[in-house]
Amino acid sequence: MADPHAFNEAIVEEFRAKGGQLGGNYEGEPVVLVHSVGRKTGVLRVKPMLYRPHAEDTNVIYVFASGAGRPKNPAWYQNITSAGRITIEVGPETYEAEVRELKGDERDAVFAAHVGDYPRFADFQAKCAGVRLIPVVELTRI
Repeated sequence: MADPHAFNEAIVEEFRAKGGQLGGNYEGEPVVLVHSVGRKTGVLRVKPMLYRPHAEDTNVIYVFASGAGRPKNPAWYQNITSAGRITIEVGPETYEAEVRELKGDERDAVFAAHVGDYPRFADFQAKCAGVRLIPVVELTRI
C-alpha cells in the first residue's frame, strides 16, 4: 500500500499550486485542507478532505470523519474537536474556523444530503455500522 502521508502531501501541493483546484479523481469535487495539531505528538498535519458547503451560509462548511469506514474515528477528528479552532484552506483562501460537531437530527440531515451527492459515504457508514456513527463537523469562518 502506498504511503498515505506522501499521497496527502501530493494532493496538498497540487491544491496550493492550482489555487484550490484538483485534477484526477478529485476534479470538480470540493476539497478543503484541514490543519490539525496532534494532541499526543504536537505535530502539525494538513489533511485534504472532501467538504460540503452550507446551503445558505458561505462561511460554513462540513467535513465528515469517515475514515473510509474504518472502525475508529480518524485522528484528525479527535484533534480538531479538542482544539475547537483550526486553520483551513478553501480554494485560494486560508482562514481560522471554529469547530462544532453536529449531533442528532442536525447531523443526520447534513450526512444524508452529503450521501445524496457522494454515495460512497453511505458505503463508509455501512462498513462501520454497529461500531460508530460517522461524525459530521461544522467549520465556521471566524
